[in-house]
Amino acid sequence: MGLYAITQTENKCGEQVITEVAAAIKGGAVAIQYRDKNPVDALYLSTELLKLCRAHCVPLLINDDIELAINIGADGVHLGKDDGAIKQARKRLGSKAIIGVSCYNDLKYAQDAEKEGVNYVAFGRFYPSSSKPLAAPAKLKTLKQAKTRLSIPIVAIGGILPENGERLLTAGADLLAVIGGVFNSDIEQSAYAYQILFNERSRSLHKSSFKSAFLTTHYAIALKRWFSK
Repeated sequence: MGLYAITQTENKCGEQVITEVAAAIKGGAVAIQYRDKNPVDALYLSTELLKLCRAHCVPLLINDDIELAINIGADGVHLGKDDGAIKQARKRLGSKAIIGVSCYNDLKYAQDAEKEGVNYVAFGRFYPSSSKPLAAPAKLKTLKQAKTRLSIPIVAIGGILPENGERLLTAGADLLAVIGGVFNSDIEQSAYAYQILFNERSRSLHKSSFKSAFLTTHYAIALKRWFSK
């Protein structure tokens, strides 16, 4: 599907974050998550990011903050295991909201979350990560198993670079969630480097007889529902 860019806000003013997200979208990011562990003015920044994302038909999700998502009318939220009940989030955000959840390396939790109505699940970290250096590692085996047992999009996160992202896509990831790999250098070019992985994979699937079966699954329906808002 594509690059899921997560904001890098530490020691940056709001205008810089907005400019950087615009570059990530220009480079090919298909979804943005506003993540800010030490916000100065979350309402202003998230509102401006939503305007930017809407202008480019890219969904904006809010990390860990259902109230903020409701206040600005964001496309959805991303929840950690301790950030609130999925059913409560759905009740408050409505049926059209995108709700994603961190599952770390826990396939059972992902299966339960799908039953509760999330739109995607995220596994990771898969590689050493500066944003979550103490997070427990996830295994490629978990992605492979998730691909066969889930019918919703799968996100991989944690230390992902263009050089190692292909392994995750091959294992079963649909989106690659990235912070530093996008925002630590030339942002537009960095984002494009990830998008190349998806472009190459799309060409490969196009040549495969697997494509026709792939497009008729519940999985494909879930993707269409997510991005047809």
